[in-house]
Amino acid sequence: MLFPLLAAGLLAIVRNGKLQGFIVRVSALLIASGSILLAVQTFGGRLSIRVESEWLSYGMLALDIAMSVLIVVFAIRRRKPMAAILTLIQTPLLIWFELSNGHGIVIAADMAIDRLAILMALIIGVVGSLICVYTIPYMKEYHHHHPEFKDRTPFFLAMLFVFLSAMFGIVFSNNLVWMYFFWEVTTLCSFLLIGYTQKKEAVDNAFRALVMNLAGGVGFAAAVVYVGMNLHTMELSALIEMGLKGTIVIVPAVLLAFAGLVKAAQMPFSSWLLGAMVAPTPSSALLHSSTMVKAGVFLIIRLAPILSGNIAGLMVAMVGGITFLLASLAAISQTDAKKLLAWSTVANLGLIVACGGIGTYEAVWAGILLIIFHAVSKSLLFLSVGTVEHNIGSRDIEDMHGMVTKLPEMAVMLTIGIAAMFLAPFGMLISKWAALRAFIDSDNVLIVMALVFGSAATLFYWTKWLGKIVAVLGRSARLENHIKKDEWVSLGFHAAIAVGLCFLFPVISNRVIEPYLEGFYGTQIQSVLSAGNTNLVLMMLGMVLLMPIAMYVYVHLQDEKILTAYMSGVNQGDNRGFTDSFGKPKDMYLANWYMDKYLNEKTLSMIGIAASATTLAVVLMMALGGAL
Repeated sequence: MLFPLLAAGLLAIVRNGKLQGFIVRVSALLIASGSILLAVQTFGGRLSIRVESEWLSYGMLALDIAMSVLIVVFAIRRRKPMAAILTLIQTPLLIWFELSNGHGIVIAADMAIDRLAILMALIIGVVGSLICVYTIPYMKEYHHHHPEFKDRTPFFLAMLFVFLSAMFGIVFSNNLVWMYFFWEVTTLCSFLLIGYTQKKEAVDNAFRALVMNLAGGVGFAAAVVYVGMNLHTMELSALIEMGLKGTIVIVPAVLLAFAGLVKAAQMPFSSWLLGAMVAPTPSSALLHSSTMVKAGVFLIIRLAPILSGNIAGLMVAMVGGITFLLASLAAISQTDAKKLLAWSTVANLGLIVACGGIGTYEAVWAGILLIIFHAVSKSLLFLSVGTVEHNIGSRDIEDMHGMVTKLPEMAVMLTIGIAAMFLAPFGMLISKWAALRAFIDSDNVLIVMALVFGSAATLFYWTKWLGKIVAVLGRSARLENHIKKDEWVSLGFHAAIAVGLCFLFPVISNRVIEPYLEGFYGTQIQSVLSAGNTNLVLMMLGMVLLMPIAMYVYVHLQDEKILTAYMSGVNQGDNRGFTDSFGKPKDMYLANWYMDKYLNEKTLSMIGIAASATTLAVVLMMALGGAL
């Protein structure tokens, strides 16, 4: 938690590019290594840490006040009053509580590191660090292509490492006040990163993200006060234990789940994550894969045991199901690769959220695996799109036609990333199968239908993109490769991890996830993945190894033979054009069907916002009105 802050401090003041690169590489290596070392040292046990001194809590409170002042100043300067109003609601509430009641509550463990926290730490430490390494050459290229924007690379790099620190704080915190503090740090960091270019669109989108996440922060702050005043504890683990023992904890569960839904960009709050696309690609990768949105689903998965079978869980599951279905349909109509990835992120987070809302051990098992596989695959895809954009000057999927011959190395990276999102034996598909089984067992027909039709939509848009990459029309010249060494290191490790997880996921399931679930659910649980299914998946792993080999053979070793295609006219001989019946030359082009007339993004968003907002409003009013 502290070392990324040290790295951020150094990067904020260093202006020499080579020294910046050295600091980022060394810091990333140490953070990733530290995360792995932590996993090795604490594997199989639970580490609880209590901080005796109150000065640290008061220090966090002071920093929280400072952040609030900063947000109010930004809001006044940009004339965005809602950000200031929401800040002035939650911060005084927490100050009053801390000074009146909070300091008298005895806390046994301010921090707790269990198997779930270790998995999250590995995602943050390894995936997040690889994104930071990728950022070094990317930002140079970014400002080369966008000279109109002021170069604030030191600030950008510093914010990335502050983000990592805050995420470590969230996943390690058992003290709800501490978790709230780190929660708000991620909100401020995302605001600053999204508004990096300082153009009007970026500033507006940054404030949209800020306002929505501050609304979630109000829910989190209200939950902290409720738990402290009524349940006389500040420990998340104690809250969950009370709920499992029969204590009524519906109100704090609803409030915390609401905060998690906002942070995870679920409808009706998904627009803040879609708007984050205006920021440079590394921030998109970080927000969508290893930080920010993963904080939301992490909290919901933590709360899953007390969400199962009650109105709070139904609220979470319904919002997640609605988001998964409609966001998957909206992704079909996207030609911008980053926007497609954004809608896909919203959709897959919806599926994880639905798993947490169902709350059974099968559903939580699937949700945790979805978090792991989604983090690696989506980070790889975002970084690959950023590199492709700098090499071909576009991130439009239609412009990636025939990349297997134009940029074969990037075609391999994109193919691995896309395959990892929807093909067997990659973990996303296996996790979706487990989620479907859990949803069926829960007898929630609506969630089952959302998963079935949403998964069909994901198959449609991933296949379209993959088809564009591997399609070859005539003889396409290979483009010059401008990819830097740091980019290759980051992309190569991402791809290796994505493939390696296919081999490791049975071990992760048996040795990490199932023991974690047994600790919460109190009994020895039945393995979600049977031995027969495991063997089948292991047999299919050969496909994973054959894909890049086949692409290499296709590009480098085969004796290429292009056949003439019939085009209902006189072929000009290159499969790229023909002469029509009027003697006029016509260009031939293969294009995907995006169904934008039928799956209009705006219409789908309005339906999702209406349905999910109604669900949230009804449950929140029932909870706050005392009906639950």
